[in-house]
Amino acid sequence: MKKKILLSIILLFSIVGMVYSQRLYMKEKQFPNVVLGRGVLSFDGDIGNGLDLTSLSKVKGAFNLTIEQRFGQFVGISFNEIYGKIADSERGAKRNLNFESKIFQSDLNIVFHLDNGVSFKRSFIFAPYVYTGFGFLKFNSYGDLKNKDGIKYNYWSDGTIRSVPEDSLGSKILRRDYTYETKLNDSAKYKNSALSFPIGIGVSIKIIDKVYINLGASYYFTTTDWIDNFKTGRKDHFIFINLAFQINLGDPFDESNPIYKSVDFSALDKLDTDQDGVKDDMDVCPGTPQNVKVTLNGCPVDSDDDGVPNYLDEEPQSKPGANVDANGVTLTEKMISESQQEFSAAATERSNLFNENPSLKNLKEIEAQTISARKNNPKGANTIPNSLKYGDLNNDGYISAEELVVAIDGFFEGGSTVEKLNELIDFFFDQ
Repeated sequence: MKKKILLSIILLFSIVGMVYSQRLYMKEKQFPNVVLGRGVLSFDGDIGNGLDLTSLSKVKGAFNLTIEQRFGQFVGISFNEIYGKIADSERGAKRNLNFESKIFQSDLNIVFHLDNGVSFKRSFIFAPYVYTGFGFLKFNSYGDLKNKDGIKYNYWSDGTIRSVPEDSLGSKILRRDYTYETKLNDSAKYKNSALSFPIGIGVSIKIIDKVYINLGASYYFTTTDWIDNFKTGRKDHFIFINLAFQINLGDPFDESNPIYKSVDFSALDKLDTDQDGVKDDMDVCPGTPQNVKVTLNGCPVDSDDDGVPNYLDEEPQSKPGANVDANGVTLTEKMISESQQEFSAAATERSNLFNENPSLKNLKEIEAQTISARKNNPKGANTIPNSLKYGDLNNDGYISAEELVVAIDGFFEGGSTVEKLNELIDFFFDQ
């Protein structure tokens, strides 16, 4: 048993050390909580299994003081003290026992908080927790064995308490006065101290910032069988239930990152950038122009389902399945044929272009030559014709190799005509 106790103590201090080391690297500054409360103690031991005369013999009052330092979101270390009384009694055919003991309980605990941002938010009004640890118990037990006149209680089989042993003459009926006047220390090995091991649960209920009501219950295992002055081999234990006021020193916990303190996240949740009536987080088409009618997902209405929204559709009632151009106008077979011929011609033109100008395969080299030429001839800057300025994507006054490639690729996607592309290529080499 001693080895188990020693190992438990070593383990607890190891955990405390690791938690404290981790605390040194944390940026969040937290202050101790101070808890002052009133509660009741109830005994769980060898006696109390018979007839209890009154609840006064089982439940006694106590005070507690707890100071806790929390480290991060999940764990805290608390130092707790309880001062009060525990008592019990029983009446039966074979034994009539009672005791009351003043106790002083001091313990160190690891507290596991559930308002950790995972189970509950730190800002939640309820803050549940569980804890366990080890401590030291000091007790001083007395029995109610005599009345106020010093006459010893004699328990008779008829259920009465009398002034003399049973069947003796001159007996008087007595009543217990519940004044525990006789010190109990029957055994030579009697010790009035022991180790204790609490397990508890509780919840803090926020009233205002820094002030909480704390409800808790804990069960204390002890290493002694002498609290009730009756040894059976089963250790004596007790229960403590309390109601307390808790004060959190320092500033209230702020679970937001300081860099976001000025951000109104509730407003962001309601943000509708394009003002189409659909919030941004639900808007599939967030860039819809103002006053354009949209669907439930925020995309412009397309009545004929031809891929061109109504506000851009020059033919809003195209037949289902019709091939349309960028303006939503139905393409005739002749228009499709001409487009295919134009595309084929453009492809041939591009092939010829690269065959006639193999240097196009190294556009980086051409661009470098162009930039060098422009430095030698600064007057040539910004001389791009208006009809070709669409190719100057960065508006720097000349057509680069990357911009030319974009223009060529855009042509094959229907972005310009063959004539414009040829003109742009010619200008690229003439720069």
